[in-house]
Amino acid sequence: MTRPAGRPAPGSEARRVVRTVLGDIAPDALGLCDAHDHLFLRSRLLPGQELADPAHAAGRLREFRALGGRAVAQWTPFGMGRRPADLAALSRSEGVHLIAATGQHRADHYDASLLRETDGDLAALFVTELTEGIAGTGVRAGLIKVAGAFHGIDAHARRTMTAAARAHHRTGAPIAVHLELGTGALDVLDLLCGELEVAPDRVILGHLGRSPDPTAQRQAAESGAYLAFDGPSRANHATDWRLPEQLAALAVGGFGDRLLLGGDTTVPETPGMPYLLRRLRPRLELTLGERLLERILVTNPARALSFTPRSG
Repeated sequence: MTRPAGRPAPGSEARRVVRTVLGDIAPDALGLCDAHDHLFLRSRLLPGQELADPAHAAGRLREFRALGGRAVAQWTPFGMGRRPADLAALSRSEGVHLIAATGQHRADHYDASLLRETDGDLAALFVTELTEGIAGTGVRAGLIKVAGAFHGIDAHARRTMTAAARAHHRTGAPIAVHLELGTGALDVLDLLCGELEVAPDRVILGHLGRSPDPTAQRQAAESGAYLAFDGPSRANHATDWRLPEQLAALAVGGFGDRLLLGGDTTVPETPGMPYLLRRLRPRLELTLGERLLERILVTNPARALSFTPRSG
């Protein structure tokens, strides 16, 4: 199959683009997007459950595309088995736009030796991967992934978020944040958007559904940040069933333009991106209506994941 459809964005710095593994495209070329997922992932916390099989990844992408999917934001950051060359090959073969991530996850996902390798200028590493490419592959990242701590921000999170903010200010790339068990959103916003002066609409908060606190969700939406809700998984089954009511409440509150959806495949058994469209989409259409769900899957990702490139 050929490269995903979509016209390349002009080189003008004034034009917003989505930076995919095959190059920059115009936001309106992105199409229906799984805004938070993983094709490849490796973590010391998930031994024996690695996502490392290109053939399996291709099968998931093929099924996703057959159901109408056209793009996937891959939130796997530095040091967690991103396989950028395989991402580019899959994007070409399966006709799906893929966005790679730079950044760094919570410290306990990494061996101490790998963390020591990044003791220097993290921001410079992120900028390099956004502007020049990942590990000499020429595949550029299109977003910065970092993570908060449980109900707050620890020293590692402060370090990585500070680096992410610096890289954002130098490149324009959006920042995607893993919220540990869905907590700490307001602390993250205080740091990124307050102290570090990142515009709220350049921040994507992930996993808010894992702590279904309607007040915290509304406060996060009021900030102007995007809220990314996950597809179902065994680890979060206790709260997954509340997704329709959470999205509906936020939409009724006037925040339908802040919402994103993703499959968040972290281990091979996760239902993931095909389930997002095969089962979750029709279920959510009953609650939200087709027009709002189209906005969540198409319009909002094009805005959240696009940016005006800066020189770095």
